[in-house]
Amino acid sequence: MRVRAPELRGRRWLGTGGRDLSLADLRGKIVLLDFWTFCCVNCLHVLDELRPLEERWSDVLVTVGVHSPKFVHEGDPDAVEAAVERYGVGHPVLDDPTLQTWDAYAARAWPTLVVIDPTGYVVAQLSGEGHAHGLDVLIGELVAEHEAAGTLHRGDGPYIAPAEPETALRFPGKVIALPGGSYLVSDTAHHQLVELDEDLVTERRRIGDGRRGLRDGADPEFSEPQGLVALPADVAADVGYDVVVADSVNHALRGLRLSSGEVRTLAGTGAQLRERIAVGATAEELSTPWDVAWWDGRVVVAMAGSHQLWSFDPRTGTTTVLAGTTNEGLRDGPLTDAFFAQPSGLAVGTNATLWVADSETSAVRSVVASPAAGAAVTTAVGLGLFDFGFRDGSAPDEALLQHPLGVAVLPDGSVAIADTYNGALRRYDPATRTVSTLARDLREPSDVLVDGDTLVVVESAAHRLVRLPVPAGARVDAGAHRVHRSRTDLAPGPLRLTVAFTPPTGQHLDDRFGDPTSLTVGASPPSLLVSGAGTAPGLVRSVELAADVAEGVLSVSVAAAACDEGDGVFAACHRYQQDWGIPVRLVEGAPAELTLDLRAV
Repeated sequence: MRVRAPELRGRRWLGTGGRDLSLADLRGKIVLLDFWTFCCVNCLHVLDELRPLEERWSDVLVTVGVHSPKFVHEGDPDAVEAAVERYGVGHPVLDDPTLQTWDAYAARAWPTLVVIDPTGYVVAQLSGEGHAHGLDVLIGELVAEHEAAGTLHRGDGPYIAPAEPETALRFPGKVIALPGGSYLVSDTAHHQLVELDEDLVTERRRIGDGRRGLRDGADPEFSEPQGLVALPADVAADVGYDVVVADSVNHALRGLRLSSGEVRTLAGTGAQLRERIAVGATAEELSTPWDVAWWDGRVVVAMAGSHQLWSFDPRTGTTTVLAGTTNEGLRDGPLTDAFFAQPSGLAVGTNATLWVADSETSAVRSVVASPAAGAAVTTAVGLGLFDFGFRDGSAPDEALLQHPLGVAVLPDGSVAIADTYNGALRRYDPATRTVSTLARDLREPSDVLVDGDTLVVVESAAHRLVRLPVPAGARVDAGAHRVHRSRTDLAPGPLRLTVAFTPPTGQHLDDRFGDPTSLTVGASPPSLLVSGAGTAPGLVRSVELAADVAEGVLSVSVAAAACDEGDGVFAACHRYQQDWGIPVRLVEGAPAELTLDLRAV
């Protein structure tokens, strides 16, 4: 049955020169809707995946970003506009703060992609990332079909690029102190590193030519660099570089020699890792490294794209998975079992504790190495993927954050938190297990550096660094929030859960060495699931929902591998992965089955 695409409705349009668009305006074009939200690293991956498709099919394809927020801050119109600029979105964006268009298309996950043919009918709906190949094939098929039918119109699309603002820094990400009293800042949207004087304004030098790219040498290129860490002097002398840079969109670690400004690639190939890598495994490819720190004789990497912590040994050049399963969520325990959700900030504290800003769970986590029991992950602040807010108090049961990106350890052992979407600087005291507020009214603080008796804060959306004293905290309670989306009614008792997956044209599921799929099911609260939780191969699962729980969130994570047709030994394989958090309400007589789409065509 052919389904007519619902109309696009929201608060306003960006990238159209102030003009509102309708599907009628786009008739004759292939339209690709990208449902995204700017907190989501998987959505950022899709933005990069779509760039080559948009260029290749520029005269027939119109991409429309539908920004449907998860966090309260992401509903702020100024924040949406800033995000579109920050991430270089080169197509029209519909601002959908109330999820009106999201609901009309029955989207369930960030990101979701919808393909509409030139006559206005939906022909595909895909969840997750990694669909570029399948989309390319599908677009080619639609071009041939509709050109033959006379329903395809070639020509320019409706996108009008806004004027580029000029500021010295543009959405800076992270900062470190250098010997001699200067500071090194990742000038993320300018694709450069900048060395600043003590006044945090005067520039000593810029490193990088300002163009997005991956090039080593004395005139290097970066792509949205983020985290920075200075190596110990003896290690730097041995390896020939002084600073490790998390070059996020290049999926690489870069090494900077301060004396010459020369840069070399240390790890990563420029391509995003798409395999599921377990703790202890090594890999050549990385996935959106966001921050780096020196801990336990190695560089620890907050690998936001795979929801893990990795380590990098400068002397051997080896990258190894340190913690996390790649499942997105909040689960403590041994390094092999822990779930993270887009770790984005790192700091090392007393007793060699590694603190982690785990942004998508609005959490602060810690990793403590215990020789007797083994290293383990624990949560200091945070409740889960869908709980956030602005509240001081005891942790983790009362205090709330909203998508923090940075952490630093204060002289007394407490932790300063760049509480990014609350525009605040917070403090967690491990001794009392309480959270207080140090400063408010900041614009998306993304990092914090302890500098004597002051703090240097990267105020990313204000394009600057600011210096703050360390004041006494003032209690804040601006309320708690849960992600607001339409609930799915399901019957209590047995539930058949199915993930639909069809490999794109030219690929197939290769099961010669076992089932190439993996399904993880969980719930919040855990009591929502009587049985069926855990990880196992397969795309179908029988679970049981509790009869005495009224509502909750069903968490589903799936991964599937499909290989190119042809020689089974040498054929390239592709990984498809998606996480869903589905608000559910248990109602007698409601459906006893739930089907989720991970379709690649």
